[in-house]
Amino acid sequence: MNEPTRQLNDLGQQLWLDHISRPLLRSGTLQRYIAELSITGLTSNPTIFGLALAGDAYDASIRALDAKGMAIEELFFELAIEDVTQAADLFRPIFDASEGAEGWVSLEVSPLLAHNTARTIQAASALHERAARPNLFIKIPGTAEGVSAVEEAIFDGVPVNVTLLFSTEHYLAAAHAYMRALERRLAARLDLGVASVASLFVSRWDAGVKEEISPPFHNRLGVAIAMRTYRAYRELLASDRWRRLAAAGARPQRLLWASTATKDASAPDTLYVQSLAAPDTVITLPEMLLLAFADHGQVGAVMPADGGYADAVLEEFRREGVDDDALAQRLQREGVDSFADSWHAMLSRIREKTAAR
Repeated sequence: MNEPTRQLNDLGQQLWLDHISRPLLRSGTLQRYIAELSITGLTSNPTIFGLALAGDAYDASIRALDAKGMAIEELFFELAIEDVTQAADLFRPIFDASEGAEGWVSLEVSPLLAHNTARTIQAASALHERAARPNLFIKIPGTAEGVSAVEEAIFDGVPVNVTLLFSTEHYLAAAHAYMRALERRLAARLDLGVASVASLFVSRWDAGVKEEISPPFHNRLGVAIAMRTYRAYRELLASDRWRRLAAAGARPQRLLWASTATKDASAPDTLYVQSLAAPDTVITLPEMLLLAFADHGQVGAVMPADGGYADAVLEEFRREGVDDDALAQRLQREGVDSFADSWHAMLSRIREKTAAR
């Protein structure tokens, strides 16, 4: 077992791979990461699937599905569900052994639905039913409309990974939606064992503000936002409202660190992994970052539950003219647009492959 990844796992932080492809699944590589690098889950998104489809690993399946007359989007989800269910089955022993605390895989609804509550609810339910795996999260973006869909999906019994959260306020909106759904389930005498995670994007903060600040401020904002959000997370878990739900059988909606790859070539490649060590959280790592951390990563100080120096750092940035509230909204809009662009590019790639059949 690799020492750096084992140390994070022992700390109480789950490591999830932010990558999926058929070669990863069928070569035994993912199974090796599970056995040797403490990987206990996996996430996917339109960008990740777009990269996977760039090669020829899916060509035979695309031709076979196209021959059945499938629409392009339907064809994509057929491919994606085949992959994520295979991954979910690989993680199933971890899921069962942890009684559902670990061993999850995520599949995202179409990013084109980010501002359509009703269609997101329908899509989440349909994908969950179609995949038929208890350890599958459906990813829903944390837009205002997405958060409304999160509440309804959780109430309907669909496990949800709330994605594209960029601030403490975004996180709290997702967390309260989760709690409202559980309170409604409790009132309806339904089981409270519907899991969720809330994914806070970290490195995009530093990339988004880099041109506005001087070099001494580079690569500091994302971690400060994470520390502030971690404080809110711990406070919420200590609240009377959450304790009532926990006493009735609910499990915490874990805070998940997403966007953890360093986007500044001058910064250490493992910067965010080493800065985000925090008990009772999840961290997602792209494959290259996972291997880098396993090779030379170090587990340093554990993130303080009280937010540590986060407020002081945020105040420094505000004095530099950075409006973190406005930036959070901008980053979320850009995140939605980026995934939509990836979605269109991915469907175009599939369309090209069907045309060449």
